[in-house]
Amino acid sequence: MYGLLATASTTPIIAQIAWIIGKLMDWIYTTLGVHNIGWCIIILTVIIYTLMIPLTIKQQKFSKMSAMMNPEIQAITKKYANKKDQVSMEKQQAEMQAIYEKYGTSPMGGCSGLLIQMPVLFGMYAVIRNVPAYVDSVKQMYMPLVDQIMATDGFRKIMEGIGTVKPVLISADKFDYTHANTLIDVLYKFQNSTWDTLVDKIPSISSIATTTQQSLEHINNFFGINMAEAPLTMFQNALHPFSIGMIILAVIIPIMAGVTQFASVKLQPQQSTDPDNPMANSMKSMMFTMPLFSVFMCFTLPSGLGLYWCISAVVRCAQQIAINKYLNTKTTEELFEENQKKAAKKREKKGTAAKEITQMAKTSTRTVEPKKSTMTDKEREEKLKAAEKYTKNAKAGSLASKANMVRSFNSGSDKDDK
Repeated sequence: MYGLLATASTTPIIAQIAWIIGKLMDWIYTTLGVHNIGWCIIILTVIIYTLMIPLTIKQQKFSKMSAMMNPEIQAITKKYANKKDQVSMEKQQAEMQAIYEKYGTSPMGGCSGLLIQMPVLFGMYAVIRNVPAYVDSVKQMYMPLVDQIMATDGFRKIMEGIGTVKPVLISADKFDYTHANTLIDVLYKFQNSTWDTLVDKIPSISSIATTTQQSLEHINNFFGINMAEAPLTMFQNALHPFSIGMIILAVIIPIMAGVTQFASVKLQPQQSTDPDNPMANSMKSMMFTMPLFSVFMCFTLPSGLGLYWCISAVVRCAQQIAINKYLNTKTTEELFEENQKKAAKKREKKGTAAKEITQMAKTSTRTVEPKKSTMTDKEREEKLKAAEKYTKNAKAGSLASKANMVRSFNSGSDKDDK
């Protein structure tokens, strides 16, 4: 294998999203001239969430509509609380679906934003974990040093000795250390002490190694925080030797992630405080669990991903304030009517108008009357004679001949009875 640069992410959807994110980041780096990964992440985050504004509006509307739907949903839940048979569960599901259709929404209406955010988050993780694999401009910064290393006799053994131990930990059994991509993977994970080790092992590359290290520090360093390094690693390094400044830098992004996530959840339209309302209880618990999860996640993953998480929460807060202000200009009745009109259009696109669906729903098989025949007596008599003639001339073994046998048997039975 040639290293992570050769394979990158191969997970379906995530791989494509990571590729797009990498191209966008490379465009920001080269075209906009933003030669810092931290600022590239901030600009990229603003672009992503600007494109997601329609989904955010839809999610906020769903939260508003939920306040109207919840009393009816709770009533159905209580109605079928002690009924676990299949028929009752199907009826409950049908009644629930009828309520969602009535309000022009769906049970997944509040999840659409999350369904988009998660693949983007995983794609962003793949990019930040190995920026040179996706951002070609950054990869090219390593190439002069890699060329010098590969021109050194015995470079493979030297690089394997450095790369197979902490902090790099890239196995020589799985990755080919004679390939440039693998060496770039190794160099991307270097820390200050690792650079010193490289220069000690290969003194002839001292000058270009120092130049490359300084250039990489410039693009990866965001106010003293290495975007490729996890805050947990920074915290551990700050303990030996002890450094208050490094500890503050290590914890600042996780703390910001928790605070901004709490603000984002708090700004969402709040549900009813009814203790029997499971959705309200879920939102209440999420208000505290999500910030704690954010702190943990941003403490253990690369700082660049934590920065993306923080900025995305800040952008969401700004969007939610603006969207809430817009939605507050409309009554819930107006939102209800808008949703009904949109739902009606969707149904009509599928081939059935809303009025027809309503009429069909009201139709019962018990009230359907059989159609009256318009055939005259003469026409009926002619059809009967034709059918009788057909059955008399039926072939042996046919269904018509068997019908004749049954008729003859019945006729004989009638005569015997007489």
